[in-house]
Formats: sequence, C-alpha cells, structure tokens
Amino acid sequence: MNMSRTRERLVVIGGDAAGMSAASQARRLKGPDELEIVAFERGHFTSYSACGIPYWVGGDVTERDQLIARTPEEHRARGIDLRLRTEVTELDLDGQRVRARDVESGEESWTSYDELVIATGARPIRPDMPGADAAGVHGVQTLDDGQALLDTLERTRGRRAVVVGAGYIGVEMAEALINRGYEVTVVNRGSEPMSTLDPDMGCLVHKAMEGLGITMVNDAEVTKILTGDDGRVRAVVTADREFPADVVVLGIGVRPETTLAQAAGLPLGPHGGLLTDRSMRVRGHENIWAGGDCAEVLDLVSGQDRHVPLGTHANKHGQVIGTNIGGGYATFPGVVGTAVSKVCDLEIARTGLREKDARRVGLRFESVTIESTSRAGYYPNASSMTVKMLAEHRTGRLLGVQIVGREGAGKRVDIAAVALTAGMTVEQMTALDLGYAPPFSPVWDPVLVAARKAAAKVRGTS
Repeated sequence: MNMSRTRERLVVIGGDAAGMSAASQARRLKGPDELEIVAFERGHFTSYSACGIPYWVGGDVTERDQLIARTPEEHRARGIDLRLRTEVTELDLDGQRVRARDVESGEESWTSYDELVIATGARPIRPDMPGADAAGVHGVQTLDDGQALLDTLERTRGRRAVVVGAGYIGVEMAEALINRGYEVTVVNRGSEPMSTLDPDMGCLVHKAMEGLGITMVNDAEVTKILTGDDGRVRAVVTADREFPADVVVLGIGVRPETTLAQAAGLPLGPHGGLLTDRSMRVRGHENIWAGGDCAEVLDLVSGQDRHVPLGTHANKHGQVIGTNIGGGYATFPGVVGTAVSKVCDLEIARTGLREKDARRVGLRFESVTIESTSRAGYYPNASSMTVKMLAEHRTGRLLGVQIVGREGAGKRVDIAAVALTAGMTVEQMTALDLGYAPPFSPVWDPVLVAARKAAAKVRGTS
C-alpha cells in the first residue's frame, strides 16, 4: 500500500457495466474517508446498455439517454472521481500506477493505485482489408459508435446497407436498418446466420430474415471494401460478387480489449481475455481485478475458459469485484452461455453447448429436435417454436438447448439455463414442476417435451 496516503485508492479503467458496477459497489461498502475511487473512461458516456444500441438505431428506443443507467454526474455525486475522455495508455505494475491521456488536450499524467480494476471491454473486429476504415464503415460497440452510425444514416442520401457478419449484432443491425427504410444485404461467411446456433436452427433464422426483405448471402467472405472519389464506401466485394453500399455495418464479432494488459504482461487466455480466479482477481496479482468483456470466464458445461461478452456477466463481475475490494466476499462461479435475441417477431435463444462445442471438448451426445407451441393449441394466438436439445451419451446430462420461435419462445431458455447450472439430466428435467395454464403453455412445456424425447433417446442408446 502507498503509505503517503491515509486512505486507499481504487483506480478503475473503463466506465461501463463492469467498471462502474465495481466502483459503485465498493463505494457502498467503503465511504470516501476509507476509499478514494478514480475511474477513467475514454468515451463520452458511462453505465449504458450497449445491448440496446440496435434498438436505438432502429427507432424502437427514441432517445440515446434512455440507454444510460447512471450518468457521470450521478457517479460523481456518490464520491467517484470519474474522468471522461481520458484514455489509460500504460500500466506500471511495479510502481502501482497508470498513465492516462486527456483525449482532447493530449495532456498525460500518472495516477497511483492500491487496487486496480481493468474493465476495458471489447472492440469490434475490423477485417484487415482495403477500405475497412473508410468513411461510412461502422463497428457498433459503444454509444459513441451508435451515434456515429446514426449521424452517417442521417447524412447519407443512398438507401443501400450491407451488414458484414450474421451474429447477434449483425442480425439485430440488419433489422434496425430495415426499420429505417434501407435495402439490406447481409454477407455471412458461415453456412447460416447466427453461428451461436447449430446450422439446422440457423436455417430458421435465415428464412425469417428473408421474410423481412433482408437479402442473405451465406458462405461468402468479404475481401475488400470499395470507396468512391470522396473516400466514402461505395461497395462490398466478395470472391465472386460486388454489393453496392452507401453504409456498411461490421457485425463480425468482438475481441477482448486487452492491449494494455498484454503490454504489462498480465495473463491472457486462449481467446485473448484476461484470466481471473473466482473472485475476479487477475491470476497471480493480489490487487488487480478484471471483469466484463475483457475477461474470460469458466464454462460450467465444458469446463473450459470462454470469452462471452454480455452485459449480464459484466454487471455481475463488477458486483463481485466491488464486494471484494469493499471488504466483503463474493465469487463468480462461471456461465452456461445463455443468450437471447430476435429478428422482428422471431425469438432466438440458446444456452450450453452446440454440437460442434460438444465434439471439440470430446463429449459424446444425443440430439433431438421437437416442434411445439407457446400456449395450448386451442388457445388463441398460440405460436409455433422449435426446440433442439443435446444430452450426454449414456449419462443423459443436459448439454445444451436452442430455441427458435415466435412470441413466448425465447425466455423459455431460462429453464434450460437453470437445469444446466444445476447439472441436471434430461430425465430429471422431465419431472420439473413448471407453471401451466392454457394462455401460457401446453400441458407439457416445449422444453419438457424435448427433455422427454432426449431421455428416451439416451435410454435407447445406453
């Protein structure tokens, strides 16, 4: 500890979910007389919902500030020295200090710490190709990114958009651009959209996207982005085709933003994220913590480290870190990989392992797919859904569930998420006492129908 100060200093790098949750929780447990908190954020905003950006761009959310959970002024009022537009450029672990640069003035200074939280998030993957940095090409990860895209949409006269990639962001941004009246083409190098699903389930998403008027181009990789004389994007090029574009959105995923951590020699996992213990302390460093999209987490189903960039995890990480820094005790046990999304009224959900995930970790499995409805078949407005379930060969342990359907389908994945966390078998799942009434479910909930079918298949192969 730095003995020149009478109180400890916590330095937080990153002002969104993990960083400010950690700062806020530490402040709840330790007052300003015990703990000084300094937080650096290179952007203009704090504590916002990045997940809501596609819905803001598409017009479902009308105001940017609706996505902000807590403003910088609110953080400062709680005794957090929050410094916006300030980027940390270097970590000095031996000296327990960080170098920060004011983005506007360029002025640099060092700040010492007793405890350090790294919550630098993730950065959109920009393909290494000609034109990737041209005007009109956008990644969408922060509110600043979202505002830049909206500014482009307002200035652009043409109405042709190309989305590169068909993961969560790609699919959601395609819908947002359709809602804004654009002609949208999605170029996807996979065989079907939503690579977080198995291809047979991704095919259902493909059909729904085409039903919205989105042109899906699968098994295609972008090789370059063409620009006009004004330097702005004019087309996206694959090996055999050219797609005119007035705006391009990159939805090909994100990588952990760990440039600082890597330069300082902190431990990184196979996906480039920081490695922590269950308390979210960086492995091998007593007073350095990491959480959110820059960290890797334990997959409770496969037993391996994964990079799962979701706001739900980031907020939990921050709570755990802040509790531990504040003198309490908390742990983050891991994840099962639950996520939901939508394309118009089609709901998409998954948890646990896909078939290729199970194969990669050496698990033998049985797979079943069922069709069911969200309500009793005779009840008005019952909608269809498809449920796919994976169970371990012989043991019947649940390995994963994917659901694609209309209203009432997506959140059913939570049943499977709880079962995965508890390590249940599909046989045990069939006895779950779930709520039933005709407006909410058939007598046998679709997830339990899949569990019954999976249990029968496991018994038949044992």
